Amino acid sequence: MSAAPRPKYFMAAMREGLAEALREDERVVILGEDIDRGVIGATSKLIKEFGPVRIRNTPISEAGFVGSAVGAAAVGVRPVVDLMYSSFMYVAMDQIANQAAKLRYMSGGQVELPLTIFANTGPSGGSAAQHSESPHPMLMNTAGLKVVMPSDPHDAKGLMIAAIRDPNPVIYLQDGMLAGTKGVVPDGAYEIPLGKAEVKREGSDVTVVAVGVLVREALGVAERLGSEHGVSVEVIDPRTLSPLDLATIFTSVEKTGRLVVCDNARMTCSLASEIAAAVTERMFHRLHAAPRRVAIRDVPIPFSPVLEEAIIVTAGDVEQAILDVRKDA
Repeated sequence: MSAAPRPKYFMAAMREGLAEALREDERVVILGEDIDRGVIGATSKLIKEFGPVRIRNTPISEAGFVGSAVGAAAVGVRPVVDLMYSSFMYVAMDQIANQAAKLRYMSGGQVELPLTIFANTGPSGGSAAQHSESPHPMLMNTAGLKVVMPSDPHDAKGLMIAAIRDPNPVIYLQDGMLAGTKGVVPDGAYEIPLGKAEVKREGSDVTVVAVGVLVREALGVAERLGSEHGVSVEVIDPRTLSPLDLATIFTSVEKTGRLVVCDNARMTCSLASEIAAAVTERMFHRLHAAPRRVAIRDVPIPFSPVLEEAIIVTAGDVEQAILDVRKDA
């Protein structure tokens, strides 16, 4: 009998997904700054197996190497870009939003864009305003991009493989607060289907939709409220933010009649706003209370850990929203 898979760190799971994709298809290459060292961790040691042609260090020019990757994808390469921090996407937005997102559409499908860009995202403990952005709402609004955000190591590996195999540009965001977390990760290559949410915990009283590290927070709160207050909370992880699996969310709200959406992006035009609007529009007759959005205040992320803690979403915020939506019912 083979031994059960051991828990692995989130970044190790991402690295396994990258390695599986590199072994599977010789057209896959990885580009980025200092990726031979793996500053964030996902590309660490890959150069030893795959060499400097397929693991390519680049100059510090996000616009330059993202643009190169777009061109490479258009002619048959399957480039993977390590952008390090999602805040750096602003530097390369013309290449991402004006070129990668549009070329397949503008060519009538004649040009495929199998491009994957991955980056650390969100507040991660004093990284300051220019390294703590959560740009996924803006990316969701960019037609032609797929956007994914795993919440555990199992999904981190499966979503990475699925993203690299996809013929469209995919933005892969790893929540910076999850880097040191562990989970069971199967050996070998497997996919988490893009566009498919997962019910992480079943419940009957309140639907909570959360992304990234907030999935873990929501699960902890759900367990506590269930044992201490008898509140049955269903927790859904979208996993793919674009295209968004609204059907799974609608099915849950049909059952519970109450919705809380947790998003470590700013409140205005957030993922939380989109889901709350969609549910209100489509499920208004099934709601027992107004949906609650739990998101970051509309300010830059402070450098001070104390100030950062004051504006980001906490477990306490999630719990209060659940209790409020129950009280209003």
